[in-house]
Amino acid sequence: MNPHRRTTPTATTATATAVVLATAGALLSTAAPVASAATTCDSPVYKRQLFANASLSGTPKRTDCDSAIAENWGAKAPAAGLPKDNFSVRWTVTRDFGSGGPFTLTAATQDGIRVYLDGKIKVNLWKNVTTTQKKTVNLTIPKGKHTLRIDYANFTGNANVNFAYTPRTSASVDKVKPLAPTAPTVTYDKTTGKAKLTWAKNKEMDLSGYRVYRRVTSSDSWKRLSATTGTSYTDTPLATGETYYYEVRAYDKAGNESAGSADKTVATEFGAPQGLVATSTSAANSLAWKAAPGAASYEVYRAFGDSGTFELVATVGSPAYTDGTAAANVPYAYKVRGLNAAGSPSAYSAVVWATRDTVAPPAPEGLTVASADEGGVTLTWRSSGPDAAKYHIYRSTSSIPGGPRLGSTSTTAYRDTSAEPGQLYSYTVKAVDAAGNESTWNSLVHATRPVGPSSAPRPPAIMNPSIVNNRLSMSFENNGYVPVSGYEVYRSRTTPVDTTVAANRFGGGGTSFQATVSENEYDYYYAVVAVSPYGVRSVPSGSFRPHVVPLTQLPLPVNAVQAVPGDGQVRLLWDASPQSSTEQVVVGYRVYRSTTPGFTKETAESSVLTHVTSYTDTGLINGTAYYYAVASVAETGTESALSPEVTATPTA
Repeated sequence: MNPHRRTTPTATTATATAVVLATAGALLSTAAPVASAATTCDSPVYKRQLFANASLSGTPKRTDCDSAIAENWGAKAPAAGLPKDNFSVRWTVTRDFGSGGPFTLTAATQDGIRVYLDGKIKVNLWKNVTTTQKKTVNLTIPKGKHTLRIDYANFTGNANVNFAYTPRTSASVDKVKPLAPTAPTVTYDKTTGKAKLTWAKNKEMDLSGYRVYRRVTSSDSWKRLSATTGTSYTDTPLATGETYYYEVRAYDKAGNESAGSADKTVATEFGAPQGLVATSTSAANSLAWKAAPGAASYEVYRAFGDSGTFELVATVGSPAYTDGTAAANVPYAYKVRGLNAAGSPSAYSAVVWATRDTVAPPAPEGLTVASADEGGVTLTWRSSGPDAAKYHIYRSTSSIPGGPRLGSTSTTAYRDTSAEPGQLYSYTVKAVDAAGNESTWNSLVHATRPVGPSSAPRPPAIMNPSIVNNRLSMSFENNGYVPVSGYEVYRSRTTPVDTTVAANRFGGGGTSFQATVSENEYDYYYAVVAVSPYGVRSVPSGSFRPHVVPLTQLPLPVNAVQAVPGDGQVRLLWDASPQSSTEQVVVGYRVYRSTTPGFTKETAESSVLTHVTSYTDTGLINGTAYYYAVASVAETGTESALSPEVTATPTA
């Protein structure tokens, strides 16, 4: 016996914990035994009756419930009070087979077994044997409820019995569609916009799952949404203002799909547009609102004043509208409603008001420079009244009011931190209302942001950057008010050059820079930073690539240089560089100096640019020999070769 699968004979109900496909059938007997009326077993669990004879006659000695027929008692009695030989057992169950279809009955027993379906014998192995006998039967079970009865008899010797009924699920064998799901219901949650469907569990033993279908009222085409093994499904948020139809279809393991369940309908409500807001300018009133689910278009209505009648002014396809026909300085009321694809309207939105304002606020008065320090210039003024929503600040480098707009503020104070230190500026302020109307200006003040240790120089201007015969040269200018102690040159193969990366620093110095570069370095970009005496760096110059000048375009060199020594100085004179139509125009000369003879441009200790044919080098040490050479400088910044070297020694 398998007592763990059964209730006691006095139990009122026994329910199987799982529907097992190998569920036993009812036993065969010509005389139905009397079952205990107190014992009932819920389908598909069997009611089992045990008899103390091999003919299933008389009153059962025991009645209980059994979830499966799979016993091997051997030479022992099946239960207390029953003999080990000449006993019999009957199992019966009535269950719903749904749509029915092809099934397989399997029986294995020692000794006899008979299997009945609705009272008709399907398996008959009723004899005393010494080994287990087996039988398999394929049959078709009609749809609906049917009763299985399995009768078993042990005559002598060992006792065992196994029986199961299972659906045949091969697509080539099973052509029977499942029954359509029953008892469908649908609920709609207005808050989430979701529809939930539920239905009764299908009775099919070979059921694989359910498919949910949906269509809209304007279409006859069903859309399959999802498949589930459960008996409920929640659809995603639905468009409002639409009617939806749902049905559920069952499908089995052979792929057969049932007809649809009874259709269930959800009619979603078409809600009014939400979040309508109005803004005004001097030119128009503008409306905007949240898109309403299900709305294909919107109608915009306008009324004049409190007692005015709302009139349709526009139909738009998106949740926004600009009313440029509203009269100036007149208050209007607006409301909006949606239209779905069928043209059905929603409720109206809430009403909002707007006025196309063309009157500027008063000009602000009392503009004052509250402070001017290294950090910036602070301005204050008096309020222009409640109509002023903000103020525009204008800055100019001339004494005439105007200039570009510097910034805006909603307060009556503004701090200008972008003013160049040392530069004198003129400031004006204008009031602006919510519609964008700007007042005139009423006051003009002048202020300068002082130069101090924390002041940054102006970004340098780069003059004549070029590469001639692998020689990079450029010069720098800075016309700002912050002193510059030097310049730093950065480069990289990408632009803009990042001057915050130390590895990009290429060199530095005074107002000019020269370096030797190879041809594979011609593709570099350069940027220059000016540095104040306090180490404050400017914003970098724009990134640039030097112009590469072919050697055939170099200017001609200076032929002869004269050096005249003096007290702590040397005066140099030379003739202008020869000029022909094929060379570049010479616009200046660069004088190179060294205390070592035979120097080159690269080894020179200093250089200076002049635009005349003479130069006095001052601040020299008497008694020291100085060596000089001069190069012509073209308008492109390219230089000629050096002139012949000359020397002079200053004396007192």
